[in-house]
Amino acid sequence: MREIVFDTETTGLDPNAGHRVVEIGCVELINHMPTGKTRQWYLNPQRDMPEEAFNIHGLSEEFLSDKPLFSAIAEDFLSFVHGATLIAHNANFDMRFLNAELAALDRPNLPKDKVLDTIILARGKNIGAGQLSLNALCRRFDIDLSVREKHGALLDAELLAEVYLELIGGRQPGLVLAAETKDPKAASQDIERQTRPPRNHAPTAEEAAAHQAFIEKIDDPIWKK
Repeated sequence: MREIVFDTETTGLDPNAGHRVVEIGCVELINHMPTGKTRQWYLNPQRDMPEEAFNIHGLSEEFLSDKPLFSAIAEDFLSFVHGATLIAHNANFDMRFLNAELAALDRPNLPKDKVLDTIILARGKNIGAGQLSLNALCRRFDIDLSVREKHGALLDAELLAEVYLELIGGRQPGLVLAAETKDPKAASQDIERQTRPPRNHAPTAEEAAAHQAFIEKIDDPIWKK
């Protein structure tokens, strides 16, 4: 299962008022595990940067002036997220902006049925309404916030990926034992999978480093017991 945790930074709060996306950050998960693959795009919004927005993310009009337009990266972005479940915090905000950018290019909206909002997920865990911000959830799950001096789409997506994994059961997903089956065909398929030869390729250095960084965050891992 492939998931993309993502975030955006913008020039304001409403795309219908002419505000634009200025940064997109994405983090890839496969079967609830970070792969180490991320994507980040800074974008020229072709407009001024309101002071209120600059104070949030620190992206100035001058910094963004030589960055690509959304139209130049749209295909790359759509290719990266294609087929994945999209995970965002207050997803309606990000989706409105991304769909407005796509609509300006006569491209279809991103599918609503492939979007998961971590605020809704947190509410389902009976987390209080006053504790639903990304900062509050990071503090709740003891996720390091020291690097978050300002908002940043990629940084926030990386933090949200950690929050999401905690919300779905902690940083050791997939430890539920499979139920026994009485179906002989299914049982034979399980045996076949167990005896299948290992892959003939090793992880890349980047994949190994990402995996090591992830497992170092796990408290009291089961394999050390």
